[in-house]
Amino acid sequence: MKLRTIGIAVIAVFILILKLPLTGNTKKAFHSPEDIQFFTNHMITPLDSGQYFHLPQQCKGCHGFDSLHLANVDINGNDINLYDDWETSMMGLAGIDPLWKAKVSHEIQVNPAHANELQTLCTSCHAPLGHYTAFYKGQPFYTLADLANDSLGKSGVSCHSCHAIKDSTSLGYSFTGEIPYDTNRYIYGPFPGPMPGPMQLYVSLTPTYGPHMSDSKTCSPCHTLISHTVDLTGTPTGTTFVEQAVYQEYLNSEYPTSLQTTCQNCHMPKIEDPIKIANGYTALPGRTPFNLHSFAGANAFMVNLIKNNKTSLGSSAPDANFDSTLVAINNLLKTQTLAVNANFDSTASDTAYFNVSLLNKAGHKFPSAYPSRRAVLQFVAIKANGDTLFSSGLFDSNFEVKNIPSPYSPHFNTINQESQSQIYEMVMGDVNGNVTTVLERAYSQLKDNRIPPFGFTTTHASYDTVKIVGDALSDPDFNKTLSVEGSGRDIVHYNIPLNGYTGALTINASVYYQAVPPGWLNEMRNYSSAEIDTFLNMYDNADRSPILVSNDTLNNVMITTGIASPKNNNSIVVTPNPTADGIVYIKNISKGINVTVSVYNAAGQIVNAEVAIRNDNAKIVLPNKEGIYFISITEGKKRTTKKIVYLK
Repeated sequence: MKLRTIGIAVIAVFILILKLPLTGNTKKAFHSPEDIQFFTNHMITPLDSGQYFHLPQQCKGCHGFDSLHLANVDINGNDINLYDDWETSMMGLAGIDPLWKAKVSHEIQVNPAHANELQTLCTSCHAPLGHYTAFYKGQPFYTLADLANDSLGKSGVSCHSCHAIKDSTSLGYSFTGEIPYDTNRYIYGPFPGPMPGPMQLYVSLTPTYGPHMSDSKTCSPCHTLISHTVDLTGTPTGTTFVEQAVYQEYLNSEYPTSLQTTCQNCHMPKIEDPIKIANGYTALPGRTPFNLHSFAGANAFMVNLIKNNKTSLGSSAPDANFDSTLVAINNLLKTQTLAVNANFDSTASDTAYFNVSLLNKAGHKFPSAYPSRRAVLQFVAIKANGDTLFSSGLFDSNFEVKNIPSPYSPHFNTINQESQSQIYEMVMGDVNGNVTTVLERAYSQLKDNRIPPFGFTTTHASYDTVKIVGDALSDPDFNKTLSVEGSGRDIVHYNIPLNGYTGALTINASVYYQAVPPGWLNEMRNYSSAEIDTFLNMYDNADRSPILVSNDTLNNVMITTGIASPKNNNSIVVTPNPTADGIVYIKNISKGINVTVSVYNAAGQIVNAEVAIRNDNAKIVLPNKEGIYFISITEGKKRTTKKIVYLK
């Protein structure tokens, strides 16, 4: 007790010293006056006995906004502080997420005897600091009632939630909220040679280099969730159900191997600027590459809903921070998620034939994660006078897809009726094979045609966890090219009845994303609780418009007769493949029409490549980096894509 009293006295003296007037160049001070005031207001002291985690606000003084504009800014002076970016992400909002709370309430009303276990399971990932503090103190359960009075839990997936994860042998192999935390007060970061003094003094944590912080396995404990199934009476079946397995989807792809891309690369984008990551500490060297803490995913709907209800939900984050998060989400959705290409094939027998190619550019299935999420392919053919000749995948006034058959829409390889719509989703079934949205009743997948990532195969070790289910499995164009798996692509064929029409057509092919489609809430609407009623009121008053992810348009497609249009008999060849020096040649390009060539990397990003087109041939010099590339050749209205492997 005496030693502890002396320690506290030393810290008090140190804070008093910091509060003395600063002389000379204030930029050399360890902390600015504003930072010191923040520390004083929040009574920053080392963790006491029986404490394991800090609130994120206790990290904000060093890793939040720098009033001197020296730290947590890029080379152009733009603020990129960790705290503000994180606070309005779904990681930062996880502990107050009203959909999550409503769904937990729904589940425990369906099976009230399991209430404590269900809540304890769900809080392990949505409120990990509160959950694990209770666990370490010997509490058997951590419920929504506990969360309501716990600032640690309500902080969601905060700084300590991730940076206290240790590189144990179980990391990457234990899931469903089993997080291997280091309780010895080490805090892990991705940069070698951390300076331990300040953090040890202020928050009694020792910063430690942890290469695993840049490894996807650090995300695995919560991004693979396996539940125990019960029947309709609440009796355990003795089986399990994979609610989500983003990490296994990622493993079953080229991203962790040949593409060397991690979860952090996309959801915490790297910048090469040397960033000073602690405010007021000019001696700290700039760290590079630096991962932005925006944590952009795909759930713009819930971020916007929480923004519009932030006061009642307990968030004090500025609207500007929410808006920045929404910009990051929309940028990820529109640039790194999906590529859509529409192509005109031919006409015959009073029918026009088109196909739409969808390339998944994410490192996991699209859509992925929580099973409510779905994507809808919309295809519309418009006549020259503006009338619609054919449409599929339209939404009604409630933002439900029109003409969905009961109990759910199947997967299509070919669509030839307006009542058919391609919906990419996972559909859960109970023990009787009926559709359910009650997670604990999920017994089997009735459908899973979510588009796999590039390199995904049915022979991978993780496939039993991330299966393709339903008609997509036998679709020759689903994740296959010439029967070879791993394309990460689906091609949908549209056979459009012309009914005698001749003239120009405009084709619009669009993919829309819905995080919380209306049908997902139908079962929940049969129950009432404070959490359910609160969320449904927010949902019904929210902007529920589906988000456009990607689209393609064909203009002035000329339909002349019902006789088959002549096809170009030339077969484009790209050789050699693989290439050892990065030089490839395109042969048999059409003459006399406009030809363009673009080169993309495996993530779907356009890259700088030297392209020289002459007559019916072209030469391409790829970037000086091994990997997989896609070469897109457009000849008038015709587009051809070829995959090239560059191996030195």
